[in-house]
Amino acid sequence: PNQWPENPQEYKELMEEYIKLCTDLSRNILRGISLALGGSPYEFEGKMAGDPFWIVRILGYPGVNQQNHIGCGAHTDYGLLSLINQDDDKTALQVRNMAGDWIPVIPIPGSFICNIGDMLKILSNGEYESTLHRVINNSPRYRVCVGFFYETSFDAMVEPLDIFKEKYPGNKACQENKKVVYGEHLVNKLKTTFANLVEHS
Repeated sequence: PNQWPENPQEYKELMEEYIKLCTDLSRNILRGISLALGGSPYEFEGKMAGDPFWIVRILGYPGVNQQNHIGCGAHTDYGLLSLINQDDDKTALQVRNMAGDWIPVIPIPGSFICNIGDMLKILSNGEYESTLHRVINNSPRYRVCVGFFYETSFDAMVEPLDIFKEKYPGNKACQENKKVVYGEHLVNKLKTTFANLVEHS
């Protein structure tokens, strides 16, 4: 279970409401993506993400007095998509474009950054690319970021959607080796990310 702080007293209630709103927003974004891919609005629901696994991370990055300090190394997110709520006045997140260049993500007040995750890349048969990104701290001031990670159901078997199997019946990208169980993918990613902890566990 979540370990809620005693103070501020309204924290738990506010976070539960925030999680509900982010869940609804993520579901609606995915319905739009489903339509864009040529399917029904509900391709990502049912067994796939009718009971989504989600994670919220409240991240704090201490201020630094050096340039190009790596706050979080380059990685892709594990699940379907991520909603990133960051400080309006500090640019730290970078994404890599198709040319291999790192591009700063300049905050737009009142907006989320939406990252595509590994599972959406598979489900969309590569039409949507999971976003390689990193955090580079250049500010002497403390930075706060709230990440909401919307995943498939934990035990979902993830593979290209049926609309791609019907559209490209001979396409190698839709073969069996594209299948992955989300929970297994998540555990393997975490083992890689926290290799030192696994080694000493």
